Amino acid sequence: MSTRPARTSRTPADAPLLELGRGHLRSRGGALSLRFERRALLAALVLALAGGCAAVAAIGSGELSLSPLEVVRTLAGSGPPGADFVVMDLRLPRALDALLVGFGMGVAGAVFQSLSRNPLGSPDIIGFGNGASAGALVALILLDTGPVQTAAGAVGGGFCTALVVYLLARRGGAHGYRLVLIGIGASAVLGSCTSFLFVRADLGKAAQAATWMVGSLGGRGWSDAAVAAVGLLALLPAVLACARRLALLEMGDDAAAALGVSPERTRIALLAAGTGLTAMSVAAAGPIPFVALAAPQLARRVTRSTGPNLLPAGWMGALLVAACDWTAQRLPGIVPVGVVTGVTGGLYLAWLLWRQRRGGRL
Repeated sequence: MSTRPARTSRTPADAPLLELGRGHLRSRGGALSLRFERRALLAALVLALAGGCAAVAAIGSGELSLSPLEVVRTLAGSGPPGADFVVMDLRLPRALDALLVGFGMGVAGAVFQSLSRNPLGSPDIIGFGNGASAGALVALILLDTGPVQTAAGAVGGGFCTALVVYLLARRGGAHGYRLVLIGIGASAVLGSCTSFLFVRADLGKAAQAATWMVGSLGGRGWSDAAVAAVGLLALLPAVLACARRLALLEMGDDAAAALGVSPERTRIALLAAGTGLTAMSVAAAGPIPFVALAAPQLARRVTRSTGPNLLPAGWMGALLVAACDWTAQRLPGIVPVGVVTGVTGGLYLAWLLWRQRRGGRL
């Protein structure tokens, strides 16, 4: 019989509300459990600061050029004369829309790449972004609707595409190359549908839709930023709540099930949340290419940690869109931000292939 004294636990009165352990934050009683890596958290903070700086620089660009200090002073209510209207009414909504859309696309890309366990499994590759674009174009061209109905069409198109891809790829679990290949096929079909919509549209609507399809922040107002903000507020908590289960799914369905995770229910919930984030981002700024593809991979290289890296990927996406928007504003003529992200994404893919070939993996 053991004579070792029994371990005593603290009473709720002398227990701290929160304990900050090594690599995780937990509450007494299990009400809160949030695991993190310090490097990933630091990287997210640095990326958020860099994204804010890029947004401030973009706000200061234009015919009325403002220094970053003047922009900050204007936002605080003590800027130079005549700057309030330009900053608060014209440029701030565009900058906020860029940050919110980039964040949503970065998180959605991290979710889909983690679920498919494939760096090509981003929503703009597997068709979910094209589905949202097709739904928005139906509302814009065929129904001649306003911004709210266009956003609803984007959400509906994205979810319909996600449902079809999931049903076609669900045999044995909708993951891996099956999801990517079926999504690429769906993307090709949806591309043909959008081309048909352009043919059916009159010249004015076709020009408007073409600009929107490239991905543009020009003329974006508070209503567009509100669409992206509502999407993030509604869906980001659901994604973060499933972050630990998403990391376990990367080890495979059998391992996740052995650790108490329901693979299929978790996958459906994350597919729905990621599709919603993609659709709301597309509705707020159009299908800005390559952000959802590149942001999670770049974030993983910055954090040097495994797992989905949801918050670093989100802030990396916000930084990419804000920096590309600042670049687009400084180029001659009217250049949509999607053109700059497309060129940047192409250069990124070329660099990635070069590294793969140099390392003997290609």
